[in-house]
Amino acid sequence: MSDTGYFQDYYPDELSHCYGCGRLNERGLQIKSAWDGEETVAYFTPRPYHTAIPGYVYGGLLASLIDCHGTGTASAAAYRAAGRPMGSDPPLRFVTGSLQVNYLRPTPLGGVLEVRGRVKEVKGRKVVVEAWIVAEGEVTVRGEVVAVQMPETMRPGA
Repeated sequence: MSDTGYFQDYYPDELSHCYGCGRLNERGLQIKSAWDGEETVAYFTPRPYHTAIPGYVYGGLLASLIDCHGTGTASAAAYRAAGRPMGSDPPLRFVTGSLQVNYLRPTPLGGVLEVRGRVKEVKGRKVVVEAWIVAEGEVTVRGEVVAVQMPETMRPGA
């Protein structure tokens, strides 16, 4: 169990290989999300190879940040709603049921991106999270993740 406060650090090892947020995926993005009051936050610095058009971040990467920050937020919100500490068993791990992303303006490459989220709904095995990306003080992307609790059949060895 982790004491960092980052949601993804509490995922069990067998569920920590996601390209976007898996701490055990050495070639992945390894985003780290945490509570910031009633919102959640993650920071990510795109590399030069994360480009779409020179000077701007590739949209697929931006969607990945919204997606993984959203599912991490969903997990943390479910633990909170259940009154359980992060990482307690059984694990509350979420996957994407749907992802909607709106690109409001081009996202410049070269600085730190702030990914923020807010829980809109926690209902049974579903959590709805709104998320947005801030670059150079402006919101460049908005999205919504409908996250569903991962079915046991997806667990390795199930």
